[in-house]
Amino acid sequence: MPDALLEFSGVAYAWPDGRPVFADLSFRIAAGEKVVLLGANGAGKSTLLRLANGLLPPSAGSIAWQGQLLSPSLLRQRDFARSFRQANVLLFQHPEAMLFNPTVREEIAYGPQQLGLADSAARVDRWAAELGLQTLLDAAPFTLSGGQKQKVALACLLALDPQFLALDEPSASLDPATVGWLIDTLLDSGRTLLISTHNLGLAAELGERALILDGNGRLLYDGPLERALGDLPLLQAAGLAHRHRHRHGAATHAHLHVHDWESS
Repeated sequence: MPDALLEFSGVAYAWPDGRPVFADLSFRIAAGEKVVLLGANGAGKSTLLRLANGLLPPSAGSIAWQGQLLSPSLLRQRDFARSFRQANVLLFQHPEAMLFNPTVREEIAYGPQQLGLADSAARVDRWAAELGLQTLLDAAPFTLSGGQKQKVALACLLALDPQFLALDEPSASLDPATVGWLIDTLLDSGRTLLISTHNLGLAAELGERALILDGNGRLLYDGPLERALGDLPLLQAAGLAHRHRHRHGAATHAHLHVHDWESS
């Protein structure tokens, strides 16, 4: 297997009150891989993405980025932090958590300017055009719709030209045309992707490999996405499918149904 860009080794995480989220997560993601993270609501997908982005330290085990063990002390080192924050980015499920500047223009420019990139204005223009935000550049982010906020947050990340892009329910609030653009842009970008979603139909478009979490902090599956999506017992074990009873006259039988929805 190629050298890992990101590697989890025996990672555990627990909330401050001691409730465990993960017990022993181990997996590797190589440069250029397109990985879809699946699991029922509450399985810990958002927490895993925050761990991968260095926003949370593991309770046990280790996380490595390009062979270097991530630690709070390493992330406090200015040179490493600057390069890591440009290369490894996370799109939050709720974009309001990412937006704090007075205007959309300043939001998109903020990251490149903080990193000292000389072409921040050109980066703003490029991604505003890509995402149809040109007429909103002087608007205050808090006045935008949910879908517009999602586009602004995504533009802020793409303006950094990241190597690794983690996305938490990226299609939430986006219109179908923008979802189509997002799929094409991500798959054609050459970036390494780790994408969390409940939408199994969308998952089939976004990646080639699946990581599936169960409800007990375990990695239930790591393998080809297409195989996972065709395995209804696996999806049922992960809380992504359910058995539903049907009545036809006097006869009753049950079918497995796949959940295909976004969390709110």
